[in-house]
Formats: sequence, C-alpha cells, structure tokens
Amino acid sequence: MSESLATVSYLGATILFILCLGGLSNPETSRRGNLYGIIGMSIAVLATVFGPHVGSSGYAWIIGAMVIGASVGVYAARTVQMTQMPELVALMHSMVGLAAMLVGFANYIDPGASAHMSGAEKSIHEVEIYLGILIGAVTFSGSVIAFGKLSGKVSGNPLLLPARHWINLAGLLIVIYFGREFLNAHSISDGMMPLVVMTVIALLFGIHMVMAIGGADMPVVVSMLNSYSGWAAAATGFMLSNDLLIVTGALVGSSGAILSYIMCRAMNRNFISVIAGGFGGGAPAAAGAGGGAAQPQGEVTAISAAETAELLKEAKNVVIVPGYGMAVAQAQHVVCEITKILRAKGVNVRFGIHPVAGRMPGHMNVLLAEAKVPYDIVLEMDEINADFPDTDVSMVIGANDIVNPAAQEDPGSPIAGMPVLEVWKAKTSIVMKRSMASGYAGVDNPLFYKENNRMLFGDAKKMLDEVQAALNG
Repeated sequence: MSESLATVSYLGATILFILCLGGLSNPETSRRGNLYGIIGMSIAVLATVFGPHVGSSGYAWIIGAMVIGASVGVYAARTVQMTQMPELVALMHSMVGLAAMLVGFANYIDPGASAHMSGAEKSIHEVEIYLGILIGAVTFSGSVIAFGKLSGKVSGNPLLLPARHWINLAGLLIVIYFGREFLNAHSISDGMMPLVVMTVIALLFGIHMVMAIGGADMPVVVSMLNSYSGWAAAATGFMLSNDLLIVTGALVGSSGAILSYIMCRAMNRNFISVIAGGFGGGAPAAAGAGGGAAQPQGEVTAISAAETAELLKEAKNVVIVPGYGMAVAQAQHVVCEITKILRAKGVNVRFGIHPVAGRMPGHMNVLLAEAKVPYDIVLEMDEINADFPDTDVSMVIGANDIVNPAAQEDPGSPIAGMPVLEVWKAKTSIVMKRSMASGYAGVDNPLFYKENNRMLFGDAKKMLDEVQAALNG
C-alpha cells in the first residue's frame, strides 16, 4: 500500500471514529456508533499492516499476534457476563497502558528509530518516549488495581497512607529529575537506568493512586483510566509518528476527561478530590452536629412480594431506580417483564438513572438496553427528580448510595452535597436489598427507616420473579 493510500485510509478511519463517538452518545444510535468504530478500526489495522512502514518479513509475527488477540477477544465476548463488564473495561485499559510501555521501550532501544534525528528533534522524540512510558505505566498499574477492586479481589475501602500527598510529590520530583537525566544521556545504555527508575515509580504511583480511592468513586476512576489510556495511545502515536494513533488517542483521552468531569459534577465533587482519594469506603460516618435528622431512627418496615405487587397494581405512576444489586442478581430481564405487565395495565412506569449507578459510566443503561427496556422511559436523574412528589411508588432495586437522603439532610455525611434520586418523596418507596448492610460507600442510609418506606429483603431476581407471578395472578 502506498503512503498516499495509507493516509487516505487513516483519514477515513478518523471520520468513522468521530461518528462512532457521536453514535455512542445516545442509546438509540449506540449500535450504529459501535459499527462505525468496528469498521474504522478494521480499516486502521489493515492500513497499518499493509502500509509502507511494515516489511513483508514481519507479517508472520503480526498475523500470529492478531490471531491470539482475536481469540482472547472472542472468548471474553462469549464468557464475560454483563455484571463483569466494569472489571473487563478496567482490564482493557490496563492492556493499552502496557502496550504504551512496551512500545516506548522498544522504540528507545531500536537504533534505527532515531538514527536520523539530532538536536531538538531528537530531544523532542525522547520526551515523547519518556511521557508515553510514564502515562502507560500509571494507566497499567492503576487499571490492574481498579480491576481488582471492581471484581472484589481487592478491598473497595481506600488505603490512605500517612503523608500520602507528600509521597506523591516526592515521586513527581524524582520523575522530573530522572527525566532530565534521561534527556542528557549520551547513549541508550546511559538512558536506560533513568527510564527504568521512572517506570517503577510510575507503576507504584498508579497503584497508590487507585488504592486510595474508595468504592463510591470507582465509576469516576473507570472513566479517568479510560482518559489515561487515550493519552497513552496519543503519546505512542507521537513516538511512532503515526497520525491516526495521535488523533484516536486524543479522541479517547478528551472524551474520557469530559465524562470524568460530568460524573464529578454529578457527585458534587471535583476531579482533584477524587484523585486525592479517601471517599467511598470504611465504616459509616457519624452525623455532624447539624445532621440529626439523617440519623437512622426507629424500625424498618418489611414487605412481601405479594404486597409489593398490590402496591404496583394500584399505582398510577411508578419510578424504578436500578443499582448494582440488580446487575449482580441479573434481574434486568424480569424487571423488563414487570414493566410490560404494568404498562399493559395502564401504569405509567419510568426508570430513574443516576450518573454513577453501578460500577462504570452507563452501567444501568447498558443492562436495561440488553433487556430491551424502551429507551424513552429511561430518564436521567435531572429529568425525573422533580416528578417524585407525584409518584405513587418508587422502587429501588439494589441501589443504596444514590438514593441516600443523608446527602441532603446530613452536612456531616461523607456524601453530603452529592446529588441523589429523591425516591423518599414518593407516596411509597420500596427498597430491595439482601440485608441492611451499607452500600459501596460504607455510609448508612436513613431512607430505610422512613415511615413511607418498605423493605423487600432477598435476592433481587428471586423476589422480582415472585412479584411478577403475583402480578400475573
């Protein structure tokens, strides 16, 4: 393939990637957007493999690697459950970071990569290598820890080391110092030592950064690591002088950063406070002096599946709020069936989605779309919060922190100021949980004790099957 044809192919792939992002911004066009992305990536891979920079002697290695990678991808697509998608996404981000690290080292030790460079051009190239490996290492180790937290292999509680901010500052200064040493190296062997030291520090920083972040912030972390992986890819593109990789990485990096900002706003937190860590884990916090109203008081009122079905039958307006518990129980399909039954009876059923419900951005939307819940009745928090006072039944399925009134009523709560779905303002709220345990943020929930709240205890799938049977009966 000639240079000009490869350039045209890259341009076409870039356009398709932009169309892909546009399609993925809406559930109704997400399938088309995903298709654009698949076609664009296929064109990009073929244009690179058959482009002027790859010799025929390398085809065997490339094809072998592609077969292995494709096999892993097909296996993951067939075996990974929807509930495991957050940790799979984190694991994929780690692969991007690892690739950026390996490409950076390979590019540095390749004598032909910079043989034609000198002066400022060579220095710029070395800065690209240094930054590419740095970002890749942070992305790799941080994503591995995120995978562990999301899959339950690592505790969701934040690990807060003494003087952790000073440790991070010291690591940054060391990285800057060795960056200077790397640029002043006169040979590859001289530059390898500062590069390895920086890589080790970057790997440790990625681990430290994500370990300090609590469970309630994990959706933001997934989005943040997505942004990091994009910038790692862009840095790799600069290393390899590959325009498509630069553009694609910038698209992923900027879109991930924007999503992280949106999610931080949804939690009434700033990005720096998320990176600083500490929120979203540990024992439930005590209320502040002004937060007496949010203290759990009284007894909870349990309800049966049959009684739940009666309340739903008699309601005119129902809002269902799904959470991670619905994902774990894989109850989205029975939720869809209950929705169909109620709508057939003339009940106005809608879904309220909090921006950080689940373990990754859009987690609940993906599950409901998989179950074929109509898109037009799935509403964001800002669209539905004002309707709760006119709602007869608000049904919370496996959610906790995103419906916690302590965010508004208790100034001393760790989640104070975080926007939540105001389900307690409905005539009756029903919360489905296995037990009275606190949510992922480790914060007690006064909603459970409110007079108009009912608790439906048990596995979400099992209890909803009973509700569906009672509705049909």
